[in-house]
Amino acid sequence: MSLGYAEKLSFIEDVGQVGMTEHFDSSNILQEKIERLATLIRKSKHLVVFTGAGISTSCGIPDFRGPKGIWTLQREGKALPEASLPFHRAMPSLTHMALVELERAGILKFVISQNVDGLHLRSGIPREKLAELHGNSFMETCPSCGAEYLRDFEVETIGLKETSRRCAVKQCGAKLKDTVLDWEDALPTKEMNLSEKHCRMADVVLCLGTSLQITPACNLPLKSLRGGGKIVIVNLQKTPKDKKASLVIHGLVDKVVSGAMISLNRQIPPFVRVDLFQTIITQALSLDKKYVNWTLRVSSVHGHKAPLPFVKSVEVSFLDREDYKGAILEKEPFQLKRRTVSTKSFEVVLKLNFSEGCGCPYIEMNIPIDFTVPIDCFNLDKDAIFEELKETAIQELCCGQNAVIVRREILTPQSEETVYAVVTNIVRHNKTAKVSELGDSLSNGGNVKRRLENGCTGTLKKKRSKSRHKKKLTTTTTTTTSSLST
Repeated sequence: MSLGYAEKLSFIEDVGQVGMTEHFDSSNILQEKIERLATLIRKSKHLVVFTGAGISTSCGIPDFRGPKGIWTLQREGKALPEASLPFHRAMPSLTHMALVELERAGILKFVISQNVDGLHLRSGIPREKLAELHGNSFMETCPSCGAEYLRDFEVETIGLKETSRRCAVKQCGAKLKDTVLDWEDALPTKEMNLSEKHCRMADVVLCLGTSLQITPACNLPLKSLRGGGKIVIVNLQKTPKDKKASLVIHGLVDKVVSGAMISLNRQIPPFVRVDLFQTIITQALSLDKKYVNWTLRVSSVHGHKAPLPFVKSVEVSFLDREDYKGAILEKEPFQLKRRTVSTKSFEVVLKLNFSEGCGCPYIEMNIPIDFTVPIDCFNLDKDAIFEELKETAIQELCCGQNAVIVRREILTPQSEETVYAVVTNIVRHNKTAKVSELGDSLSNGGNVKRRLENGCTGTLKKKRSKSRHKKKLTTTTTTTTSSLST
C-alpha cells in the first residue's frame, strides 16, 4: 500500500471519534449471535450487505478508527502502518469470498461498499450487483459513453479527474476519468439510487466492518426499516446505528462470517487471480532484405504507456542459439532490439520475474519466431479461458498457468501482438474449524485460515507451435513442490 492510497482514504472518512474502543463478545455470546445471523441469512429473501474498511483489514489494508487505524495513528503522531504487500496485490479476504458464494447461491442480492480497494469487484461480485459509493482506485470511467475499465494498477489521480488514457470504444475516444471521490465530490447518483432501491427492498441489511458514521451513506441501511427489514451490525466498535439494529455483533468480521458460513453449510470458494500482459514483436526488413530488424516488447494490455506492476523484470534468451545475445530487462519498458537473418527461424525464451505479492516467482515461455510464416490471428473466449485457468490452478494447488487469448497483426508498423492470461495468485480459505476454535487464529493483522498457495518455483513453460497457423490453446505447469507465502 502506497502513501497515495492512504491519502485516498483520507478523503473518504471523516475525523470524528477516532480511536474508538474495541469490544469483543464473549465466546458463548458470539457463538449464539452467529447462529442468529445464520438464521437471518437463511430465511432472507433480499439480503443486502453494506461494507466498510473493517472488511479489508485482514487483507493488510488498515482501517481508520481501530488501534492501528489511519486516523488513530495520525492523531497520536505515529507513522502510518507498513504494508505487507503492494496495494495492487491485495487479495480478497475470507469475508469477500464468502459474499461471492452467497451471491452465486442467489442469497445475496446486492453489495454496497464504502471502500476504494476494489476487492469486491476483484473477488467476483458482479458489477451490476455492486455499488462502490466512494469509487475504486483501480477503475477508470468514460464520461462520454459510460464505459468502465478495471486496471491492474492504481489510477494515478483522485477527485474524478482526467487520466492519461482514452476510451477504447469505437466512435468515442474520450478522455477517461478516475472514480475516487475527493472532499467536495457528491456520491455518484447511479450508485446511490441502486443502493437506496435495494435497501428499501431488503429484509436483512448486514453491515460489516463499518463505523456507520459517514453521511449520507450511513443512513442507507435504515431505509430497510420502513418495509419491516432488519439491520445486523458486525463491528468491533459501537456505532451510532446500534440502537436501530436487530442484532449487533462485536467480533472480527472474518471470524463471524466464517462461523455463519459453517452454520449455513456453505463452502467459501478460493480466490484465483488472473492477470494479463502482451508481447509485441515489430519487424522491418533491411534494405538488402537479408536481415530483419526486430523489437520484442513485453507490456501492459491497458495502453502503450500503462505500467505492468506485477512484472519485476524480464530475462530474454535464445534456445540453441549461442550466437544470439540475450538480455535482462530490469526497467519498463521491457524492450529488446535485435537483427537476425531473415530466412532463419529461432526460439525466444522469456522469463517473466514477478513482483512481490505474486504467488509464484516467475514463469518461462518459449516463443518460436519465423518471419517467413504468416501470422495466424485469432480472438478466443476470454471468460472461458479464465475459467479454465482458474479450475486448473485450484486442482493443481499452484499458480503460473498461462494461455494465449488474442493474437493479432498490425500492418503499420508490421507487428504481431499476443495477449496472455496468467494465474498469479491462488488463495484458499479453510472453513473447517468451529467458531470457538478461531478466536486465536484471526486478528486485524491477518488470517491464518487464509492460505496463499505459491506457484511452481521451478520452470513453467507455455510453448507455441512453430507453425504460426496453429490456434491450439495449451496450458502446462511443472510439478515442483509448492510452498506457502504471505
